[in-house]
Amino acid sequence: MDLFICTNTFIPLRSAPAHSAEMDSQLLFGERFQIIDSAATWQKIETLFDRYTGWIDSFHRGYEVWDEVFPGIIAGNQLVCLKEDNSPLTLSPGSELFGMKDDFSGFAIGLRKYTFRDPGASPLTPHSSLTETALQFLNVPYLWGGRTIGGIDCSGLVQVVCKIHGVKMPRDAKQQAELGTIVSFFGEARPGDLIFFSGETERISHTGIFLGSGKIIHSSGTVRIDRVDHQGIWSDDAGRYTHRLRVIKRVL
Repeated sequence: MDLFICTNTFIPLRSAPAHSAEMDSQLLFGERFQIIDSAATWQKIETLFDRYTGWIDSFHRGYEVWDEVFPGIIAGNQLVCLKEDNSPLTLSPGSELFGMKDDFSGFAIGLRKYTFRDPGASPLTPHSSLTETALQFLNVPYLWGGRTIGGIDCSGLVQVVCKIHGVKMPRDAKQQAELGTIVSFFGEARPGDLIFFSGETERISHTGIFLGSGKIIHSSGTVRIDRVDHQGIWSDDAGRYTHRLRVIKRVL
């Protein structure tokens, strides 16, 4: 089965072959996938990174056949590169880069060549911790299915931040909560630990990254910092607990 690679800033993955269908996730630049079904101009795909499935519209024309199965260099920051026609392309953190030049001034996807607009930009230097990487998403708007600096959901934030630090996570919060080592008591939580929450039911439906000192960064309305304790997330804006703590996991 042929392997393909995303060459757009991102490509929406929808729940059904229609633009009106819900966007469940996104492919980031450089992420690879296989086509497993088709309907008219739509292809159902499975991603190589997290085995997520969804529908993409071939009219996006943002992908091409690819034969590289090894990981690319994962961008730790937002990067702006120039295409061969000198038009800019902004890459979100978590994008994958291949064919890197020896002087790190650019890279290539097949015959397509890209040059970094900022000569000092280095995709090889991610932030030193999960918390520092997460903070670059601060104030990014919440977007269901989002994984980019333009819009991101709670599990997308956790997945992309962990990806940058070499930890492969599934797409959804409930699945993410199955990984890592349990931290038994809130008082033992460390910065970078992942905390999972529920709403009115016991089902895990939300997640965020512990910053330490009783604070958490998570995507809820926007990527924001709120207070957290053994009960859950306290919102000063709402004047109440908005999410109930279910489990704390350590992945690094």
